[in-house]
Amino acid sequence: LKTDRNTTKQSGREGRKYLKSGWATLDSTNNSFLSCPPLGLESLKVKDSQIQASSYKRMGLGPHRGRLNIQSGVEDGDIYDGAWCAQYEDQNQWVQIDAKKLTRFTAVILQGRGSIWSLDYVETFKVQVSNDTIKWKPCMNGTEEAVFEGNKDSDTPVLAILPKPAVAQYIRINPQTWFKNGTICLRAEIMGYPNNIYPWQSEEGTKDKLDFRHHNYKEMRKLMKSVNEMCPDITRIYSIGKSYMGLKLYVMEISDNPGKHELGEPEFRYVAGMHGNEVLGRELLLNLMEYICQEYKRGNERIVHLVKETRIHLLPSMNPDGYEMAYKKGSELSGWSLGRFSYEGIDMNHNFADLNTVMWDAIELETDKSKLINHYFPIPEYYTSEDALVAPETRAVISWMQTIPFVLSANLHGGELVVTYPFDMTKDWAPREHTPTPDESFFRWLATVYASTNHVMSNPDRRPCHNEDFLRYNNIINGANWHTVPGMNDFSYLHTNCFEVTVELSCDKFPHASELPIEWENNKESLLVYMEQVHRGIKGVVKDKDTEAGIADAIIKVDDIDHHIRSAFDGDFWRLLNPGNYDVTVTAEGYFPATRSCRVEYEHYPTICDFHLTKTPKQRLREILAKGGKIPKDLQLRLRQLRIRKLRASTKLINQRRASQQRRARGAHN
Repeated sequence: LKTDRNTTKQSGREGRKYLKSGWATLDSTNNSFLSCPPLGLESLKVKDSQIQASSYKRMGLGPHRGRLNIQSGVEDGDIYDGAWCAQYEDQNQWVQIDAKKLTRFTAVILQGRGSIWSLDYVETFKVQVSNDTIKWKPCMNGTEEAVFEGNKDSDTPVLAILPKPAVAQYIRINPQTWFKNGTICLRAEIMGYPNNIYPWQSEEGTKDKLDFRHHNYKEMRKLMKSVNEMCPDITRIYSIGKSYMGLKLYVMEISDNPGKHELGEPEFRYVAGMHGNEVLGRELLLNLMEYICQEYKRGNERIVHLVKETRIHLLPSMNPDGYEMAYKKGSELSGWSLGRFSYEGIDMNHNFADLNTVMWDAIELETDKSKLINHYFPIPEYYTSEDALVAPETRAVISWMQTIPFVLSANLHGGELVVTYPFDMTKDWAPREHTPTPDESFFRWLATVYASTNHVMSNPDRRPCHNEDFLRYNNIINGANWHTVPGMNDFSYLHTNCFEVTVELSCDKFPHASELPIEWENNKESLLVYMEQVHRGIKGVVKDKDTEAGIADAIIKVDDIDHHIRSAFDGDFWRLLNPGNYDVTVTAEGYFPATRSCRVEYEHYPTICDFHLTKTPKQRLREILAKGGKIPKDLQLRLRQLRIRKLRASTKLINQRRASQQRRARGAHN
């Protein structure tokens, strides 16, 4: 194992305890043994064909389901259940793993059955190894066969260290006792590495020289600072607020003019770590910072163009409190949910204001559809009160979203392999139902861009992670058609201009450090190409025709798409669109509307679509009178013309009414 002598001595004193049954365990807060990598049952590196069992109840509880943290379907009995379960209840049952090569086995991690209906777990077990599956050698504790401590509940992973590392091709787990009201069921991971190499000689899986390890809060700050010092001209670190425990929510900005919004330059963001135990996104964003800095300095044309044409914001840890909890347990022992929630126990993905219901209620109640808004929905008053159950982290992110005119975003999660797009919430809270936005086609494009360039998602032979086969949807799905939640994606779409999707990055929420290089390689192109989509569609500046000043909060309407956006504080706007011809109308308070046709091409740059608006005479008069100025002759003439036009219109209306009355009177007389 990859440990220093002091750590090994400490492990011997504190971690290794021989109890009355003769098994060895390790305190879960000591991660020294976990520096040894897993075989990959949880990450699916170990194939189904490599896992066999003495017996199993049915296919849904077959040996291929005996993987650490695998999640079952909603109902027991389907083809995707939550463990391997033996058909018989005796001490002759086993599940075995073929490592495919001689391997130095060091530990076994065990977990009970994942189920909301059944309680099943193994309390004690034995371990045997073999090179041919004919002769099996038991793991010994001195002169006796070792019996290892298993689980005390279904969810908490338990680490059992072999008294001595065992070199073999096969390893077998042999349950001895199990929960008295349950049956023999388990999920497992095996720790070990090929015997012909040392841990530090393992293949990294990428040529990029990045800091591939898990970074706690202190180490994350240190890495971000080092990137900033390496590339001070294109980076800036800032904080958008603090977590409940006072940890700052740091953002890395990457731009050729850090700290400044440039006219016409779109703002992009990645958010990771909303669920603190879904850690891959955090590490990928830290890697992305390093990579962009390194490649910019090397003169990589693609990266230089991206930095000069885009203002990029990377928030690697939205829930640092939750991450610290999961980090202390480590990659294999944190389980499925430890660290998911904030320190207060809030699931931040369920913590954003429900603007969907506000929208749908308005549609049902409003008889005049022309009065309905379809963008920039205000946040309900109940949500903004101090007593509202809103995490400080969520409030900080909402304030950030309101401050910067973001155009495109993705939030990075873990535990599945799929990209979801809005709406994420169904109407009337149906459990799952396809619920599209007016921008359905573009959201599908965004999701496909990431999924189709991700090495694992795009593999047609890959195995489903848990209980959903997203391959049949091409690895993208409308969020509401998976599970309904009023989350960040919908809030971003309905309250701001920003389009956002959720990327589920991996089956394993907390991949081992040794797996980070290949995960970077799996996602590198996806992260880059998704950012580049911020330049697809139209962009422009809405200006006052007379003063050339930018007009803020102008409403940009695209014909046949019932979702408007607004111009930023200096008049610039970005409207994400697929290729095609569009009639675009811009309106602003105090100005005459303007319409023009804009064509979006297939190239990776936006169509420029500027607008110059003319003030209405009333607006000009209002501004002049407010300043105490003299009304110019052209405006006097214009106002006179408007009064005459209004007088003519009213006179015409009066004459029409009189003629109508006279016709009715003649008809009555006749």
